[in-house]
Amino acid sequence: MTAAVSTSPTAHAAASRPAAGTALNLDSLHAWLRPHVPGLPALTGDLRAERLVGGQSNPTWVLRAQGGPPAWVLRAKPGPAAQLLASAHAIEREYKVMHALAGSDVPVPAVRALCEDESVIGAAFYVMDFVPGRVFREAAIPDVSREERAALHDEANRVIAALHRVDWAAAGLEGYGRSDPAYFERMVSRWTRQYRASLQPPDLPPLPSMEALIEWLPAHIPAEARSGETRLIHGDYRIENLLFHPSEPRVLAVLDWELSTLGHPLSDLAYHCLSWHHAPGVLQGFAGLELAALGIPSERAYIERYCERTGRQDLEAGMAHWPFYLACNLFRLSAILLGIGRRVLDGTAAHPKAREIAAQAGPVADLGWRLVQDGHRPS
Repeated sequence: MTAAVSTSPTAHAAASRPAAGTALNLDSLHAWLRPHVPGLPALTGDLRAERLVGGQSNPTWVLRAQGGPPAWVLRAKPGPAAQLLASAHAIEREYKVMHALAGSDVPVPAVRALCEDESVIGAAFYVMDFVPGRVFREAAIPDVSREERAALHDEANRVIAALHRVDWAAAGLEGYGRSDPAYFERMVSRWTRQYRASLQPPDLPPLPSMEALIEWLPAHIPAEARSGETRLIHGDYRIENLLFHPSEPRVLAVLDWELSTLGHPLSDLAYHCLSWHHAPGVLQGFAGLELAALGIPSERAYIERYCERTGRQDLEAGMAHWPFYLACNLFRLSAILLGIGRRVLDGTAAHPKAREIAAQAGPVADLGWRLVQDGHRPS
């Protein structure tokens, strides 16, 4: 089986504690699974479901037969009260992209079935396979050797390069996103709307740096970003969303495709590189740490390796506009964090540290505005 859950065997007991108010209708689910998931081993005994605690958006459960090991993972849309930013919960897209990538150089979970009938468990959902592996919650990857840490980061680099080499049209992803040159205009417009939506009703104050970026970003889109270069992008590519082999520095599955689309690859890479700018802690970066001593490459070395793997010849041009790509992603991340803050106020936030995480919206926007003002160049 392939793996499909953001938890390691050691973290599983803590991560999958059943949470209050998150029970599934297992009788209804079991009845739906039987005819719709052919080829899966027959369930022996009662179906059991354990809610994974820790996700910010789409509720996730581990499924198993009573007394058996984890077998599948179910991801669902949140309940109606949690859908202020409805476009951010498109589990149908997660299912579609993982189905399209099966057998490619991008490791993904094996998806089994999509249910869009909300009467079954109260929300649309899909089911995929589960296999144990390692997920590292911190980008600095503590508790491994320097050599292994270096290999794990290089593997993350290899996989994002493989993703950006995917022939998305041949994979059946025509229409998965728009492929015209206006990707960044749409990106800024979309997250401006999401940001404004999270402020209404006026319980959350506007963020000055977000307001500044709303004005600056559309006026500073690089010409190279309007070239029409279109790749399949993950949208949330970071160490925590990679399931590694239990003992090898090898990615078994890329998880959480909720924000995936067709877009510019340097946007995806820049989001991944935010770890070089976030401090350790809530946002799990490694800014300020002794990277060489840890075996973590510099930001520039990491980008250079990516360019080698993807055949990009425009490294210096890309670096000249790197502050824009970083700022776009920090702008988007701040809007997402503010959306979490909205859910905290509405009482629908699932993560136990949602309030602490949402409080980073302002500092993240401030970082984006500071990078464009300073003209950051990777070193």
